[in-house]
Amino acid sequence: MRKRQKRAAPGPLEYLRRWPLQAWLVMVSVFLYAPLLTLMAFSFNDSKRNIVWKGFTLNYYEQVLHDQSLLTAFGNSLTIAAICTLVSVILGAMTALLLWRFRFSGKTVLDGAMALPIVVPEICMGVAMLVFFAKVMPWPSGLPWPLNLGAIIISHISFSFPFVAVVVRARMASFNRELEEAAKDLGAGEWMTIRDVIIPHMQPSLIAGALLAFTLSLDDFVITFFTSGPDTVTFPVKVYSMVRFSVTPEVNAASTLLIVLTVILTALALRFQGTDAVAGGHAPDPKA
Repeated sequence: MRKRQKRAAPGPLEYLRRWPLQAWLVMVSVFLYAPLLTLMAFSFNDSKRNIVWKGFTLNYYEQVLHDQSLLTAFGNSLTIAAICTLVSVILGAMTALLLWRFRFSGKTVLDGAMALPIVVPEICMGVAMLVFFAKVMPWPSGLPWPLNLGAIIISHISFSFPFVAVVVRARMASFNRELEEAAKDLGAGEWMTIRDVIIPHMQPSLIAGALLAFTLSLDDFVITFFTSGPDTVTFPVKVYSMVRFSVTPEVNAASTLLIVLTVILTALALRFQGTDAVAGGHAPDPKA
């Protein structure tokens, strides 16, 4: 009988093959995802008391899908996220192109200012937006839908488009400027070069940035809480108002729907970012 070959010992850089690191990764994963999985599991619990499991049911999802106030809040969130995504992609792409292509005085200041919405605590930005719309530019009340969501939309755009700019600028770092020069040598103008050469190159990052902006806007609670009014409730704010009374299976069901939607959008964003990284690499030479 052939002797079984012993598995080779992990190399000095093969950290994931070492059992202490594997155990640490398992513990971190349990710490991060066990609460979410517990919430999703108890959304199917046939009991008003979340701590006691009595059986499987879909009744609470049916109640959530027939709750008019919750559906209205979800429609507001989707509308805000859609408009925010569209504007953020346009502003983010233009800003990334400006910082990548041109040299001008104040570029370092603008580059640093772009990072502020990303690094500033969200609670500070929420308070700032509250003061801005209360004192500097009061948003009129009583406007028809979706104009009544304007304050929230502006707030979401202000912290979403820098994320898009970061993703697009990272993509443009791999752009071969010789392609732009070749297009101009062939008679292409400035706008034609941007349309036919630059935008196709940044397309994966535009899609990834759009999904990222949509997810950030859809999930946001802190900034929305400070800028929303009584008639502009969004889905996260509505779920928070439900939790204030008690954590019921309806709350778990609504939270599960939001988690699933967020995970799907995040997975799509990561997939397009992976496509972006692959496309940004250099293809192997077939003659090599």
